[in-house]
Amino acid sequence: MGLLTVIRHAQASFGAANYDKLSQLGHRQSEALGVALKRQGWAWPDKVMVGSQVRHRETLEGIAKGFGVAAHPVVHPGLNEFDFSALLAAHKQTDALPEHTKGDRAAHFRQLKATVLAWQADEIENPPETFGAFVGRVQDAMAAAEGDTLMVSSGGAISQMVRLVMDAPAEQQILLQLQMKNCAVNKIVQGRNGTYLHGFNETPHIDAANADEMLTYS
Repeated sequence: MGLLTVIRHAQASFGAANYDKLSQLGHRQSEALGVALKRQGWAWPDKVMVGSQVRHRETLEGIAKGFGVAAHPVVHPGLNEFDFSALLAAHKQTDALPEHTKGDRAAHFRQLKATVLAWQADEIENPPETFGAFVGRVQDAMAAAEGDTLMVSSGGAISQMVRLVMDAPAEQQILLQLQMKNCAVNKIVQGRNGTYLHGFNETPHIDAANADEMLTYS
């Protein structure tokens, strides 16, 4: 039996030319999470995995710094986020979607939901990655866990893991994803008799005193 702890990256640089790096707040969030996990008595696992995106690595570095350990991760592309920008470009039903999202979080998430649902329904021609391929690589990442494992990934991949564990319909993935906080901790127990969700969207580094600053979703 093993405990798979899957953490979403901290706040990235939403609206910037390069989204794939943590904001200054994101760096503080990740380090605070490491401090909180150590305070809880969580044991740093032998195996650590990240996707190949910068925000995954930077989040792990902050968590490890707060926890007081050195992190030596295995990079697994199955933990990477799906390419929403390329998916949106391939999505031809633009009349139903707001056209401008840069800096507009509400419009961005409306587009995200509509585009992912169309992708899952195979309504996007020539997507950069098929939904089936995305599911397959996420499953490959989960299968690469050994015993207790820490993974740092993105909301889409993590919500896909949760959806698979719960045996929920495909459309539940985006609904779970839109709830997921930055630096959220999700726990999956992988045992001989099955795989079970043990925790979802937990934020032990956030309390009433710091929520106004530390609670973010993108």
